[in-house]
Amino acid sequence: MYAAVDLGSNSFRFSIGKHDGDQIRVQKSVREPIRLAAGLDADGNLTPDAMQRALNCLKSFSATLATWELEAVRVVATSTMRQAKNIATFLPQAEQAIGYPIEIISGEEEGRLIYMGVANALAQPGERRLVVDIGGGSTELILGRGLEIERVESFSVGSVRQSLSFFIGGRVDAPSFEAAILSARSIFEDGAPPYHPQFWKRAYGSSGTIRAIADIIDKNGLDRTCPERGVTPASLDLLKERFIACGHVSRIDLPGLRPDRAGTIIGGLAILIGVMRELGIGQIEPIEAGLRMGVMWDLYQRSMRHDRREESVGVFQRKFNVDMARASRVADDAVALLDQLKPASDATARLLYWSALLHELGMAVSQTGYHKHTAYIIENADLPGFTTREQRTMSRLALAQKGNLRKVGEFLADADFARAVVALRLAIVFMHARIDVALAAPKLRMKNRIELELRREWVTDHPTLSYWIEKEQEHWDEVGVDLGLRYA
Repeated sequence: MYAAVDLGSNSFRFSIGKHDGDQIRVQKSVREPIRLAAGLDADGNLTPDAMQRALNCLKSFSATLATWELEAVRVVATSTMRQAKNIATFLPQAEQAIGYPIEIISGEEEGRLIYMGVANALAQPGERRLVVDIGGGSTELILGRGLEIERVESFSVGSVRQSLSFFIGGRVDAPSFEAAILSARSIFEDGAPPYHPQFWKRAYGSSGTIRAIADIIDKNGLDRTCPERGVTPASLDLLKERFIACGHVSRIDLPGLRPDRAGTIIGGLAILIGVMRELGIGQIEPIEAGLRMGVMWDLYQRSMRHDRREESVGVFQRKFNVDMARASRVADDAVALLDQLKPASDATARLLYWSALLHELGMAVSQTGYHKHTAYIIENADLPGFTTREQRTMSRLALAQKGNLRKVGEFLADADFARAVVALRLAIVFMHARIDVALAAPKLRMKNRIELELRREWVTDHPTLSYWIEKEQEHWDEVGVDLGLRYA
């Protein structure tokens, strides 16, 4: 049993699902229209009211989740939390309210999870498809074949912002709609060519916005007058005319449309019309699968020891011609050393391992300051499966692997991060000195100071070791930490 919590720009939702054979069956779903994107002020900060609405919802979610026996829970946050400038203040409160870590995922990772949910729901291995997901703060286009993603891109246009920007005060008229559609087209224009119909056979709409639009079209018979039934450019234009005839959001009352969704559905409709026109999509099929289903499938695959993050690291090692033997040696030694320091979280060891595997990839840019290039690449690259927070932690570890420690001094207050830095730096020292950690069996402890114990013959047999340890002592001393060396 898995739970996926989606903290979207329009709504907060969670689904609880049970893996059953070749599918995940949803046992319970909850949706709360938080309108987080509408709670961003002119400076890009979440307002106190928006944060309080979110916290109240998260506390309610936490109480409900606690009544289920769950193997794993994953909480992901999307566009608005990516954009909010005061997210560092809000995030700890939000995590306390929900009782789980919150992962602010990139648009590309959001697209990957959306596609995973759709592909597993369809179970058509050879189908070439386009998936469109219109959220409250962003829109994702994903091109794939079967379970494999070929291309994913996130566009910074969503139903909440489009509604607020073009339908001022709730007024709905033809000029406003046309402006909203043209704005959406301009955003998709440059990225459209790879998603044109010659590259896929069928197009699917995975978001609640597209499913709601399809439901309105069906229940109002708007597709019956169109040559092709379903969500087509013609049926969307008819729906647009219905909205315009209402004149104001408060007067929109159509079968299939919940009153609380009218304010954002108009922005979503403008985006959908824009993307279908720009890409030349003739028909799009709504599907009851997307981000939350993808999150649950990702949790299931991790439990089966199939972690997408492992694949991403391997791809980057090959892409940047990393010396696999050196990288694996440092990674194994770093994790072995960290184990002696007893980190509070198992997640620290995994992030340390992946960071060590990638620690030299910056050499593809320059051997001078390669650790800085490595840190920049890790933090800014599209690494499928990793969250923004995970990439930032790995980037800091890469930056801390050599040289002075003042550059990461503020993060060393996190005990697990400090332990990981010690383990990584010593693993690299032993690699340079050509010492096999498994044979040397160093003893490592860390409380108020770092205590390293080595057999004296290793210092004699490996002349450069004394130099490396001396440099380490200097660097740790600069940040007020004592590194003591003892001989067995």
